[in-house]
Amino acid sequence: MGGPDLMRAARFRGAGEPLTVQDVAVPRPAADEVLVRVAATGLCGSDVHIAVEGITPTAHLPITLGHEIAGTVAAVGDAVDEWTADQRVCVFPVLSDGTCRSCLTGHSEICLDRRIVGIHADGGLAEYVAVPARNLAAVPDGVPLEQAAVCTDAVVTPFHALTDVARVAPGESVAVIGVGGLGLHAVQIAALSGASPVVAVDTRPAQLERAHRSGADVVVDATGESVVDAVRAATGGVGVDVAAEFVGAQATIAQAVECLRIGGRAVVAGLGADPITVLPPTSFVRGQLQLLGSYGGTLVTLHRVLQLLATGRLDLSGSITHTFPLADADAALRTLHEKSGDPQRVVVLPG
Repeated sequence: MGGPDLMRAARFRGAGEPLTVQDVAVPRPAADEVLVRVAATGLCGSDVHIAVEGITPTAHLPITLGHEIAGTVAAVGDAVDEWTADQRVCVFPVLSDGTCRSCLTGHSEICLDRRIVGIHADGGLAEYVAVPARNLAAVPDGVPLEQAAVCTDAVVTPFHALTDVARVAPGESVAVIGVGGLGLHAVQIAALSGASPVVAVDTRPAQLERAHRSGADVVVDATGESVVDAVRAATGGVGVDVAAEFVGAQATIAQAVECLRIGGRAVVAGLGADPITVLPPTSFVRGQLQLLGSYGGTLVTLHRVLQLLATGRLDLSGSITHTFPLADADAALRTLHEKSGDPQRVVVLPG
């Protein structure tokens, strides 16, 4: 293969323990894999769930976290002919088998043998990462690699939830509950899809201001007013067609359902440990409501998002608020967890 034998990687050894940066062997790409020289790796709530809260287990320990990855091709496996050295790429993080019923029906995001880069295989908090060639997407010229990295999850996930799962149509009303790292992008996507009005709900004034700048017609401070009353007031008293939840808490999921108009649909993309409790069946059934789960997205979704970014329809220029070198990967994780300095998206730059 050529190139260095060792690289720096931020290794996770157990919940509550700091990430430690050390020298490890550069991975050798298998025949169907590509070695990516990592330029940027985004951190998200899933990494906090793993490393700080201990909610999500990894396949093995130690492991290199990081599933929002972009960089350039460093080397290719013997069976790979569609990628060449130095191409700008980002990594679709869901590793699927391509043969199960879910994959064959176009739903690789819920592959029956699904694995995730950075959770079940070493991820991007390192100078290099090896991934299947079929998991790469070309980054269009003019798109910064930091933004491409964020696209792979923080943008793909809300895009999939709103367009593929909830199927938001132009003119439909949308409430986005939780406008953090994913929800703020959901506001943009809802506006881009022609939703009207777009209502953003959060407890943080800074996030609500960001949501307003991103296209929200109405912002609701959940600490100071009834969310359901405010959403209904914004929609002439009837409720929204679609409520998208990006918190993963029992209370906010219940709010999402209660904000719906008759025949409305709630889509839940937030991950949490609490059980879902919503309206009693007498209300849920008579209102013919829908409660939908949405996980990640697909490689096709990623291609669509990158195209929107390349043409300027989607603006991520304000999404990344904090960047850290690889040596400070643990500080980056703590910044996200503690919300120090009001972070939006936090990106580590190994390159």
